Amino acid sequence: MNRTRMFSIALACALLISLLAGCAGTGTKHSKAPGGSTGSQSPAKKVELTVVTSYGGDDGNRKNYEDAVKAFEAATGNTVLDACATSNEEWKAKVLTDFETGTEPDVLFFFTNADAEPFIQAGKVVDIATIRSEYPEYGANMKDSMFAVAADGKQYALPSSGFWENLFVNTKVLTACGIEVPGPDYTWEQFLKDCQTIRDKGYTPIACSLFEVPHYWFEFVVMNNGTLDSQLDVPTLDSEGKLVMDAAAKKWIAGLNDIKDLYERGYFPANTLTATDAETVQLFGDGEAAFLIDGSWKVGYFTENYPDNLEDYAISYVPAKGDRAASEAIGGISMGYFITRKAWESPDKRAAAVAFVEHMTSDEVLSNFVTTEVTALVNGASPEGLNALQQSAADANANITGVVGAVQDAITSEAKTDLFGNVQNVVTGTMSAEDAVASAIALN
Repeated sequence: MNRTRMFSIALACALLISLLAGCAGTGTKHSKAPGGSTGSQSPAKKVELTVVTSYGGDDGNRKNYEDAVKAFEAATGNTVLDACATSNEEWKAKVLTDFETGTEPDVLFFFTNADAEPFIQAGKVVDIATIRSEYPEYGANMKDSMFAVAADGKQYALPSSGFWENLFVNTKVLTACGIEVPGPDYTWEQFLKDCQTIRDKGYTPIACSLFEVPHYWFEFVVMNNGTLDSQLDVPTLDSEGKLVMDAAAKKWIAGLNDIKDLYERGYFPANTLTATDAETVQLFGDGEAAFLIDGSWKVGYFTENYPDNLEDYAISYVPAKGDRAASEAIGGISMGYFITRKAWESPDKRAAAVAFVEHMTSDEVLSNFVTTEVTALVNGASPEGLNALQQSAADANANITGVVGAVQDAITSEAKTDLFGNVQNVVTGTMSAEDAVASAIALN
């Protein structure tokens, strides 16, 4: 991520200057000018674009985002009004409320799954086909096959860098316990044995807050009780409102019971039911816990917050059982850039909004955001100077044999909140796994 940034910015600036020349009617980038005509156009008016993203202050890519915005402003003379915040349920709710009240931004970096359906169905964002009718080269550097498809069958967002979820290991802890770093054939039985050894040695086997982030473990225990191909199958209710005991329901129930088993064995932190995610991640970072399931974004977090300890961390494979292989992981591209209809219908903002999104999704800029993440770029990203943890992730991903999206993205936010809120009740025995699944699906 710490590349020769000035060179990247220079390339980005050159790209934008060329792009804007096309917008002005030279034919370099676009075949049609914003007004739909061709030929020479008067210089574009400088505008202010309101942009909302999830690149809040604690995001590992915040600095990369700021640099990209500065390059865009310098090249175009336009101003970006940055309204970034941390991605969480509160942020999602605020974004949706802004659309409902007519205070939506000009450009939005947001989830491309069901979370986006309210403003898509309300006609508040512009589909890619419509944009390409005026700007044919919009997103031409990307694979269309990796664009998210909305419920109406249309594509709306140009994807940014994607994500993966897998097992982080503290190699220092494992060495102290006489355990080797797990490979792509890691089994659940070996994992349980290793966890007991780690616990006996006085360390915490699994860094996880069941209070705040049980969903990483949930995804993998569900896959462990099903298959990669069936990961996105969601349980249903019958006409009487009772849970249908099909394969989807059974694997969700079995997965929750696997988490309960880990809890009862004492493999989570003693305060897992009250601790925050930040507190349990710190256990791992400080060498007090051995395993952590998290996503590609955590590589940036450890790089920034534990720069002197990166040799102590590695990316491995979540232990597998049943028909799943440990080399199968959760991943994909779940976020992208939307252009709102409000900006599209503004004579002043249309071209600027298109230029901004094309800049943020260009090969040069996205390469600053990508180390090991999934990308839709036709030419791929070109990260340089990987540190020890980033290289470990790249090595682990080279052995990945299958990737599937997160099943939690296939259910409503209300169902997710209910399901993960009841994980504590399941592990402590105050609610059965079956009742927890039924409760969540009733809200789906």
